[in-house]
Amino acid sequence: MNYAILAVLTGVAALLYSFWRAIWISKKDPGTEKMQKIGSYIAQGAMAFLMAEYKVLVIFVIAVAVLLGFSGASATDSHPLVALSFVVGALCSALAGFLGMRVATKANYRTTNAARKGLSEALAIAFSGGSVMGMGVVGLGILGLGGLFIFYENYFGFTSDKASLVLNVLSGFSLGASSIALFARVGGGIYTKAADVGADLVGKVEAGIPEDHPLNPATIADNVGDNVGDVAGMGADLFESYVGSILGTMVIGAAFAPTLQQIDGMSGLSAVILPLVLAGIGIIVSILGTFAVRIGESGNPQAALNMGNFVAGILMIVASFFAITAFLPEKWEAVSILTGENRVYTANGVFFATIFGLVAGILIGIITEYYTGSGKPPVYQIAKQSTTGAATNIIAGLSVGMQSTAIPIILISAAIMLSYYFADLYGIAIAALGMLANTGIQLAVDAYGPISDNSGGIAEMSEQPPEVRQITDKLDAVGNTTAAIGKGFAIASAALTALALFSAFMQQAKINSINVADPIVMAGLFIGGMVPFLFSALAMGAVGRAAMDMINEVRRQFHEIPELKAALEVMKKHHGETHNVKGNDLKVLEAAEGKAEYAKCVEISTKAAIREMVIPGLLAIVIPVLVGFVFGPKALGGLLAGVTVTGVLMAIFQSNAGGAWDNAKKMFEGGVEVNGKIYKKGSDAHKAAVVGDTVGDPLKDTSGPSLNILIKLMSVVSLVIAPLIK
Repeated sequence: MNYAILAVLTGVAALLYSFWRAIWISKKDPGTEKMQKIGSYIAQGAMAFLMAEYKVLVIFVIAVAVLLGFSGASATDSHPLVALSFVVGALCSALAGFLGMRVATKANYRTTNAARKGLSEALAIAFSGGSVMGMGVVGLGILGLGGLFIFYENYFGFTSDKASLVLNVLSGFSLGASSIALFARVGGGIYTKAADVGADLVGKVEAGIPEDHPLNPATIADNVGDNVGDVAGMGADLFESYVGSILGTMVIGAAFAPTLQQIDGMSGLSAVILPLVLAGIGIIVSILGTFAVRIGESGNPQAALNMGNFVAGILMIVASFFAITAFLPEKWEAVSILTGENRVYTANGVFFATIFGLVAGILIGIITEYYTGSGKPPVYQIAKQSTTGAATNIIAGLSVGMQSTAIPIILISAAIMLSYYFADLYGIAIAALGMLANTGIQLAVDAYGPISDNSGGIAEMSEQPPEVRQITDKLDAVGNTTAAIGKGFAIASAALTALALFSAFMQQAKINSINVADPIVMAGLFIGGMVPFLFSALAMGAVGRAAMDMINEVRRQFHEIPELKAALEVMKKHHGETHNVKGNDLKVLEAAEGKAEYAKCVEISTKAAIREMVIPGLLAIVIPVLVGFVFGPKALGGLLAGVTVTGVLMAIFQSNAGGAWDNAKKMFEGGVEVNGKIYKKGSDAHKAAVVGDTVGDPLKDTSGPSLNILIKLMSVVSLVIAPLIK
């Protein structure tokens, strides 16, 4: 039986599920005319950005595909078809982002309208929108990777002596996915943070108007940014992690081919096929997990989402045991890729490695929630120190972010050591796959966040009653936590995936060990350690420049548009509250409706993001190529080790610090008690917290989450060029 075909069929099932949920969302009541109008502004802005981004990326994809085709023709262990793999990987990644964002921009205002009826209906629509993204990503991932594998299996003949060639050609798929993911994350992050910073600093701090208020010209751009950054960006990110973990495990599993061929008397490639099978099982259990997300009107959205993840996780553990023991012998002996010595492997050992990855991912999510969750001790400390100004708020946030790296790194290290102990490098790779097998539902929970965030903004802009905003705020608060957990999960999986790809690179480049005492290796190690800092500096600098353009535009509109200027005076008079405004003041506010020039702010964010994403994106591709061809494979190995260690640490620090700052700011909206005094929205402490959140925004939404793609992309680039430099 060709199990790769069965895996591809699960990808088809995931896409059919996405199609079904998308139709279900489209049939839901879109709400009032004003809701639909605001929703159309957000959808048009999101699609305009995506089209502008893809026009640039088409040129990049064509250029790289041509180079890969020529290089594949000149290498003995590669083939020009690596260019086809690259193009298909890029297309699948781009398509996943496009489909997910298209449905998310339909689900947001329908969620707002559903919130008028109750919590249960609103959660169902928001989560369904996220599930379209989640299942679309895994469906396209397994369909693209599995489909190409079947094609190459027939084209080249997939025997143990052809495995290396097939997998080298297939690695182009992961390179295409990684390239699109990095540009999507960086470009989307620059877009969303430029709009967010502009909307916050001018709207909330300077003008004193509520978040998402229709008077703020940057509001639509901010809502668009939630989609391009946290839907399309995160989708491309986990798509790339997902296919990277599958491919890395397949490459390492090929080393077992000669031994397994003697045992099963067939191709001996069961260790290569197993990752595809586990990914297929992950799709099925993720779909089943979505049906467990249910809530009553007085229920807890976080508990409902956790139940879906819990059900999928339990099913995955049970199913993976049967799959692993069915595909692998009870015991076999093979040469270790790392030490060159014979060691005994067992099917149970591989299963334990899968569990370690899954458990580490769950625990890192819990730790991330502790350091970033609203009301948790670290976040409360940041809020408390906001009472003495922005400086102490920022110091506290930096401290929390740095401290938050300790336990996740220990957990990642434990997962690496335990999985290596039980199944060598194959165990580490399968642990990464275990962590990512349920990507479908994990991404569904994560993509739910920006949809619920948008729904709250639409509720504010369409002037819904306070009880509607209370429901959308309840969904949004959970969304902030799921987003932070999603980022922590993505970073943890990146560490294991990068190590699996690093091991695959060593195997393809014929390197048995890397000696850090070698000056060439040490030089590569230092350069690799520097890259995440340089990358972060470029990403944050890009956000700063784009935000300056946005701030100047919002200020211009507030000063030059008479209706907006008059409305701001009314807002200040009523301390930002508009529900009880009457008489002439109400007429002034009504005259200002529709006067804010949203399109100009959307245009500024789009142009800035496209302009600024190019250099950070190219950095990840150019540096490993230069180091590999100029200094050789061992220097490149040192580079990968350096970028992985500092990249993971920097990513955890930045994402958690930014998340903690964000929720510290949000705590003031409900009131924070410090030394017997209550500090609320609009207080000096709240303004200090807004400044801290503004500092944290580019950390948690641009440079931080982009770093996990950086380390994987550099590993994939190294794997692709390994046949040329070995």
